[in-house]
Amino acid sequence: MGVVAPFDFALDRELWRWAPDEVSLHLTRTPFVPVEVSLDLARLVSEHETLHDAVRALCAIAPEVVAYACTSGSFVGGVAGERAMCAAMTQAGELPSLTTSGALLDALREIGARRIAVVTPYTKSVTDSLEEYLGEAGITVTGRAYLGLTRHIWKVPYRDVVDMARQAVVGAADALFISCTNLPTYDVIPQLEAELRMPVLSANQVTMWAALRAIGERAVGPYQALLDPAARRGPAGMAGPAGLADSAGAGGTAGLAGPAGLAGAAGLAGPVGPMGDPAEPVAGAMDHLVGPVEPVVIPSVPLTDPTPPLPLPEPEAALAGPPAAPDGEPGSAGGGPDSAFGSGLGDAPYRDESGGNAPTV
Repeated sequence: MGVVAPFDFALDRELWRWAPDEVSLHLTRTPFVPVEVSLDLARLVSEHETLHDAVRALCAIAPEVVAYACTSGSFVGGVAGERAMCAAMTQAGELPSLTTSGALLDALREIGARRIAVVTPYTKSVTDSLEEYLGEAGITVTGRAYLGLTRHIWKVPYRDVVDMARQAVVGAADALFISCTNLPTYDVIPQLEAELRMPVLSANQVTMWAALRAIGERAVGPYQALLDPAARRGPAGMAGPAGLADSAGAGGTAGLAGPAGLAGAAGLAGPVGPMGDPAEPVAGAMDHLVGPVEPVVIPSVPLTDPTPPLPLPEPEAALAGPPAAPDGEPGSAGGGPDSAFGSGLGDAPYRDESGGNAPTV
């Protein structure tokens, strides 16, 4: 499987976690450009000439499919732009090609979701563009939260992703989508599905799911509703606080097993606490229990933030901005962000309703 990723993509290892043992991944990156994460960068890393060169490079190892792993780069041109990107890649390599944003629409159809909550690490303008893309495809955004970041997105810890998810799910939604292939999500998906009682999709998850399906393989993702049929009969299939429908005739998420197909409280751990505070393991097979369900922590996925133990500033410290200079004004001492990019780090998360105004930064 060939993957074209933006030059700043840092989550190669996460992609491998969805790959079965018999599948190998081969990544190439777009050329570096000195532009922060923005609509301008999304357009630059998705130019057809750039895609052509990347796909031609991957063809040297004869992949069976090529995936463009960038959400903003594939939704910035709208639905027509995404289709044109796929056509350009297919023409360059003469093999099946897909993008993250196209895979998202396929995944939403797979689970029958038409109303979704959205979480992004982006600025408001990029988040708006995602909502426009979804609206063009007939998907309603019921609520959203975003971080306002323009760089170092891969450093965001799981706890921030969880906080944003809780803020975004404010209306009747069929599913939650976590955008950006540079935002770590693998371990947090089953936790959020258990807590929010709905399927949770992420950019890297849908990319790998669609690419592997195109070559007759299945992505590896225990307790993830998109990938694991058992998860669709579990907490993710139950009507919860977000108002997920429980009608057997609605299809997709609405057609998932109702309360009778869910695990009962007796065999489960108590409510989920803060991320990183695991509860007791699930006892027994979920499919054989009935009754109301309390949020659970799936024991098979350890909750450790993916940030490597390098001598880098903590995301929380970075989100607070550069250190203050002696006169009390923001300073640049102490190894702050490159001034050529600006701070690149927001004060988020921000929450707003679909179509609403974000708080002033």
